[in-house]
Amino acid sequence: MAKINAFAIPRDDLNDKLGGGFPAGSLVVIEGGSGGGKSTISQRLSFGLNENDVSVTFVSTQMTTKGFINQMYSMDYPIAPFLLNGLLLYIPVIPLVQAAKSRFDFIERLMAAEELFEKDVIIIDTLSSLIKYSANTEKTLDLISFFKKLNGMGKVIILTIEPNQLTEDLASMFRSSCDVYITLKSKPLGSEVKRTIVVNKFTGAKGPVGQMIGFRIEPKVGLVVEIASVS
Repeated sequence: MAKINAFAIPRDDLNDKLGGGFPAGSLVVIEGGSGGGKSTISQRLSFGLNENDVSVTFVSTQMTTKGFINQMYSMDYPIAPFLLNGLLLYIPVIPLVQAAKSRFDFIERLMAAEELFEKDVIIIDTLSSLIKYSANTEKTLDLISFFKKLNGMGKVIILTIEPNQLTEDLASMFRSSCDVYITLKSKPLGSEVKRTIVVNKFTGAKGPVGQMIGFRIEPKVGLVVEIASVS
């Protein structure tokens, strides 16, 4: 049986709700609109994986290193030890995303950056904003087959995607080729936002997987899994 990369932490049961962790060799796609919680989920997964001695490369289009560290600590995910001992490699690509000329060969550059892919788990948040200028069917197929090759070596690849940044054809290529496909829904409910993790597909889970997991994000607490989820 494939090794399971657990991301359990004592204060929430996200890991239990998601089958006990991601099987080695999984391609995970987390899709959601702007402000839907993709980065928070990615940060929570990253911290939980590190807590379970799983090494992570976190590529972010969203934050500088300092911004990431501040954000993690604001949710009480103390990551400094993991950054120092090498269990976590954080790579901000904001300058690349902002420099127009580098956008067009980004897929090639990503595939050539070998040191990004040495860890057990690679999180790219948000992949769609990195490739939206350069992606076509052929390049996207190349990228997916590159990720699949890494999956074949036991790596877990977690990609977050904002669907409106890609054509429907390209977005559906990621959906159909992944092993775990999650969409994040959020709807205003009074003065709060009701957030839900919808698990559309989860291949090779060790334990039972919840189809809909309600969650909220709280300062100093991070991600909180709601006990009862009433839609």
